[in-house]
Amino acid sequence: MARIFRRGNGVPKVAPWSKLGRMKPVHGAALLALLCLAAALPARGAARGECRTAPSQILGRAVPYCILLPPSYDADKTRRFPILYFLHGLGDNEQMFLHSGGWDLVQDLWERGQIGEYLIVTPAGGESFFINSHDGRTRYEDFLVEEFLPFIEGHYRVRVGRAFRGVSGISMGGFGALHLGFHHPELFDSVSAHSAAVIEKAPAINVADSAENGRLRIFGAIFGSPPDRAFWDRVSPLTLARTADLAHVAIYFDCGAQDDYGFNAGAEALDHALDARRVPHEFHIYPGGHNWAYFAEHLPASLEFHSRVFAGSPKHN
Repeated sequence: MARIFRRGNGVPKVAPWSKLGRMKPVHGAALLALLCLAAALPARGAARGECRTAPSQILGRAVPYCILLPPSYDADKTRRFPILYFLHGLGDNEQMFLHSGGWDLVQDLWERGQIGEYLIVTPAGGESFFINSHDGRTRYEDFLVEEFLPFIEGHYRVRVGRAFRGVSGISMGGFGALHLGFHHPELFDSVSAHSAAVIEKAPAINVADSAENGRLRIFGAIFGSPPDRAFWDRVSPLTLARTADLAHVAIYFDCGAQDDYGFNAGAEALDHALDARRVPHEFHIYPGGHNWAYFAEHLPASLEFHSRVFAGSPKHN
């Protein structure tokens, strides 16, 4: 059974994202002009979201996902929309926009007209980094490309073609978004990431160190135990940035200068790798650490970035 949600039905509200200010009263001719304008505008309904599952033969199980549907989705049944695949961080799940207050942030951006209307879908990625594992046992990337994209775009009114498809993510999901966007430029027209888990060398994890056992289990399942350095280099967004055909991919990424895991160094290395090939991109280092406060502050920038690309505006600032 699907879980349907709208503003105010149990989804936490984050006040700073929704303080739009008080409206001044409108009188006389100005009111008449506004009424005429409203009559001429296309019908808009209420934004909503739903959480369901997608079947997967590749993974051998159903995969939960949540999708955010813009205000016009229900109001205009003939209209099709661009779509953004948004990947969550480690320890999070498909409901990242719901429990974080991000759902209200997105709705506020739609209501203010800061972003165009497009679908945003988040699949449950577990600890997969959204790639195929080194031993081939977890083929998450194959699931996304071969099953999830066709499933979502066959069940929702999505515009056809890579020009209307983007991928984004946070932390682990940022790694996944950069990997997918760079590995499959034929599928994604735009890619963005916040505080992506990008580092230049495979982490040295000592199995004898009990404090590292949690990281060893997570990294070991995907990258090998100890991490397979050749595999790590092959799937790294840094390697792909040096080799992939990115001439027609719009790219945005940022990271906090005080990132708790040092991912700012990886972000700067990615910036240098793209600069060396003269691949246009937008990159920022901002004050902040590796936490939701940082992500919430900068999430609107990536959502606006994808909105501009979907609208056909210049891809790079």
